[in-house]
Amino acid sequence: MPQTQRLYLRVGTLVVAGLALAVGFVLFLTADRFARGAEIYETYIQESVQGLDVGAAVRYRGVAVGRVAEIGLVSAEYRRPEGGPFLAAFQRVLVRFTVDNTRIGAGAPSLEEAVRIGLRARLAAQGITGVNYIELDFVDPERFPPPPPPPWTPRFPYIPSIPSTVAQVQDAAQVLLQRLDAADLPGLLANINGFVTELREQTREGELAVVVREAAELLRDLRGEVERADIPATLAELRGVAAEARALLASEEVHATLASAAEAMAELRAAAAGARAVAESEELRQLLANASAAAAELRRAAQRLPATLASIEAGVRTARSASTDLQADLVPILRDMRTAIGNLRDATELLRRYPGQAIFGAPPPPEGRR
Repeated sequence: MPQTQRLYLRVGTLVVAGLALAVGFVLFLTADRFARGAEIYETYIQESVQGLDVGAAVRYRGVAVGRVAEIGLVSAEYRRPEGGPFLAAFQRVLVRFTVDNTRIGAGAPSLEEAVRIGLRARLAAQGITGVNYIELDFVDPERFPPPPPPPWTPRFPYIPSIPSTVAQVQDAAQVLLQRLDAADLPGLLANINGFVTELREQTREGELAVVVREAAELLRDLRGEVERADIPATLAELRGVAAEARALLASEEVHATLASAAEAMAELRAAAAGARAVAESEELRQLLANASAAAAELRRAAQRLPATLASIEAGVRTARSASTDLQADLVPILRDMRTAIGNLRDATELLRRYPGQAIFGAPPPPEGRR
């Protein structure tokens, strides 16, 4: 009898412990739903939710803010109209989750505003264990615009979803594979083989081989020149030149030259100041005014110059006409004067040679007695 009671006690204790564990597990799963400030949201995921279970965490940038409450199919929760098409919206997975608003804070924007500025839900993996969770984050709304509203009325506030990182990588890989399938790989390989063959020929006997040989010869010549050059002696000469330049800069002559240059600069500044003063003086302004008046007079004289030149040209034409008439009158007179001068010269010569004959009119002596 005591053994039977002891057995009943053990069985009862085991049953009570099992019931306590079941109640604790249920309370653990539904704690977020009945917690103060918890609110239920739903989203629709296009990809597979393998690894996501009820009770999985809902995180905002790594911080746990809720738990997954329900996972199902949209087609089972929101039935499509009778005879309506089976749209892509009905092919998604329904995920409902609770979010503890007390962990978000009172300064958060409304759901509509948060969705407008980029709040999205996506499936994320936790390490390499294969356990997934729902991640809430703000993304670029231009890159991930909100999808059109579903063709049904959501029972709970709706947060749009975006593809997970794994789904994006898979989509990119599929696009790459499609492009590779569309690419002409045999032709590409043939072009590569032709290019390699041509490159091999150029390397052996073509222009590329000539260039390589010339480059090698140039490198050998440069190496020989470097080996023949006395670089340490050149460096020593450069150090000596630098020391001489340093000593020259530190010498008194250089300091005196710099002082003279400073004095010359001071004199130049004084001369510039004097020139500025002259430029700003009243005498220069008066001189410029006089020059301006003189320029105006010259301008007026230049304006009268064409009329004066016309008058002078008319006078020159008149003088030319008068000189032409005077020349016509003087030519006979000059001709007669030339004749008279010739006669006078003959008479003078006769008077010099035979004065008697010129005075008394005696005949000249014979030619033999002369």
